[in-house]
Amino acid sequence: MSKRISRRTVLRGLGATIALPWLEGMLPAICRGTEAAAGGPATRLAFFFVPNGANMSDWTPAEEGRDYALPSILEPLAPFKDDLLVLSGLAHDKARANGDGPGDHARSASCFLTGSQPYKTSGANIKVGVSVDQVAAERIGQATRLPSLELGCEGGLNSGNCDSGYSCAYSHNISWKTESTPMAKEIDPRLAFERLFGGEGAESAAGREQRARRQQSILDFALEDARRLNDRLGQSDRRKLDEYLTSVRELEQRIARAEQESAAEKPPADKPAGIPPEYRDHLRLMGDLVALAFQTDSTRICTFMLANEGSNRGYGFIDVPDGHHDLSHHGRDEGKMAKISKINRFHMEQFAYFLEKLKSLPEGDGNLLDHSLIVYGSAIGDGDQHNHDDLPLLLLGKGNGTVDSGRHVRIDGETPVNNLYLSLLDRMGVEVESLGDSTGRLDVLTA
Repeated sequence: MSKRISRRTVLRGLGATIALPWLEGMLPAICRGTEAAAGGPATRLAFFFVPNGANMSDWTPAEEGRDYALPSILEPLAPFKDDLLVLSGLAHDKARANGDGPGDHARSASCFLTGSQPYKTSGANIKVGVSVDQVAAERIGQATRLPSLELGCEGGLNSGNCDSGYSCAYSHNISWKTESTPMAKEIDPRLAFERLFGGEGAESAAGREQRARRQQSILDFALEDARRLNDRLGQSDRRKLDEYLTSVRELEQRIARAEQESAAEKPPADKPAGIPPEYRDHLRLMGDLVALAFQTDSTRICTFMLANEGSNRGYGFIDVPDGHHDLSHHGRDEGKMAKISKINRFHMEQFAYFLEKLKSLPEGDGNLLDHSLIVYGSAIGDGDQHNHDDLPLLLLGKGNGTVDSGRHVRIDGETPVNNLYLSLLDRMGVEVESLGDSTGRLDVLTA
């Protein structure tokens, strides 16, 4: 019989630290097979942000309750309908002007997780509020090696004027540690990988240089530790460990290929070499890193910006070469609205890829998606109207059995999005009285 293993067990070697996935040997024998057992799977919390709102006519289900049809943008989520809560009607009042004039995009991103009105400035005196992810990280982040993880697919700036007198810091960040300190996102898959698997803080420079010179995997330096651990595992856990290490090596190889392809395209000097030339590949690599971080309990809190707010990226690879932001000002032109729906659906397809990854990872009596709370959406509704009510928002995952998913729920009135966030914090074991403009808890997460 295998001996019990600490959840904090890692594999080490030459500056590398490789966290482990959930194994049966991490539970006392008396607790195995019981989801609610003390020391069971932790709840993970993630926020996925998309810019420029959505084509709401192709986003919002016509029916409420459980018996609803997924509209075209949400169709990629069909395999996860039982894990999905479509939340219609929530609002972000602090993304509105409220006397501050234009700048809806900057306010949308900075308000998305804070529920606070950003101070209008393009200077260094930025100020908004503490974001929900950082409230959670402050309270429970010490339980994992990384208190939180901030990722994205477009580089960010923390200075300069990016939107009608608002600092670029507002439109390029959604995570805020303090009122004036944004948490910069990592967009290079290689650097994110090394943050997850480096030693204390990061893999040593000597280790990285030696691996690159010998074309070795980070796993090669921890093989002896892996062999010793394998001797302590039961048959099922040995198989899980082998599958996990194989997936780590495959992800590392994908990042290496992306670096080679990026270098071949001679990217600008300020573009990190590890970013894949194809946006789809970039999104999926970063999504895999989030899943890996959650699987290994390296962190339980993550934010992910699919693009900066106001992004004018073109999507020629799906036959939409037009700039995203330009299209969002469609003026009710049906052709432009159809293109926005196509972009929205592309983003949803990549999100579905991430969800499938979570659902494929067994943990305890369920899977990683069962033990997660994943918010996806924007603080702009229709990009042409720049409205900040009836927002496109989804909640995926069952939160360790604390969410009754599989429904479309409409919330009437000006209910703040931050009411949802308070309810999610409760499920993370983080009790706070208020957050930003919250007015209470959202009581619709359980039927």
